[in-house]
Amino acid sequence: MTEDTAVHEIDVLPAPRIAVLGAGAWGTALAAAQRRAGREVSLWGRDAKVIEAINERAENPAYLPGIRLPDSIAATTDAAMALTGASIVLSVVPAQVTGRTLALLDGAIAGDATVVLCAKGIEAASGRLLCAVAAEVLPGRRIAALSGPSFAADVAAGLPTAVTVANDDIDAALNLARFLSSRLLRCYASDDLAGVEAGGALKNVMAIAVGVARGLALGASAEAALATRGFAELRRIAVTAFGARPETLKGLSGLGDLMLTCSSPQSRNFAFGAALGRGEALAGRPLAEGVATAEIAAEIAGDAGIRAPITQAVAALVAGRISPTDAMTALLQRDVVAEEG
Repeated sequence: MTEDTAVHEIDVLPAPRIAVLGAGAWGTALAAAQRRAGREVSLWGRDAKVIEAINERAENPAYLPGIRLPDSIAATTDAAMALTGASIVLSVVPAQVTGRTLALLDGAIAGDATVVLCAKGIEAASGRLLCAVAAEVLPGRRIAALSGPSFAADVAAGLPTAVTVANDDIDAALNLARFLSSRLLRCYASDDLAGVEAGGALKNVMAIAVGVARGLALGASAEAALATRGFAELRRIAVTAFGARPETLKGLSGLGDLMLTCSSPQSRNFAFGAALGRGEALAGRPLAEGVATAEIAAEIAGDAGIRAPITQAVAALVAGRISPTDAMTALLQRDVVAEEG
């Protein structure tokens, strides 16, 4: 079978109705990708002005200015209306409010729906991955996750992107990946749900660290060193604390996402770190989910005896307990050890 044939077969698969929860940049981008693929898509958001702009002008000026969205995305501030008849629910609300939001919407989500978690983070209040949080508040629902190297602006503009879709059952993951794939959004399947989520959450912390190096103008060599050692640290935490498989973290949702997020100011976490390194005011900046994840990830690593100096440095930085210069100096002056994964 040729690649062109495989893509064509994906395009003609019957598509379920999809509801997207969260009309920020990533939620809007995913809604646009699915609508371009010909699927019926509803998009729920709280900001009435954003919803009005999407419905009337096919634009989300607050989060994706200048990007024309496909027509006929049914945007609404009524969550029950958005969820009516949806068999796939993409949850794209911020990680720290995912549990609370899904709990509130439990009665409106169909019992046989698959809920796909698209935010990246560890719940700070509990130290759990979002898949565990969702499983608790949505008993009996099928839980999946979507993660990978993907800037919202790229996906919204229709640029080619590849991500990983995970479910504990590989056949379910494959079916979901086929449903969500299109000519411009390629989904790979994984049955390592914890690994896919842990990789996506922890790479945000490392992106803040690399951003700080950029803000301090430490050079490309320092940034590459932080990203590389950050990946080794990410893998240690994900495998030991969350039971992730090491090979999963070498894929799109781990190494791939880390490469993208540590390389561009389009990344909110990288941009946050760069602003921190430059000493700029941080109030009012776009949400960087690595900020909340850093503190809980450092706590998890400490409790489990996992060596995680970069995570601990970022946690101290975002809490204001150490300066960017002192954090980088401390990392460089650590005892010399053998390089290992």
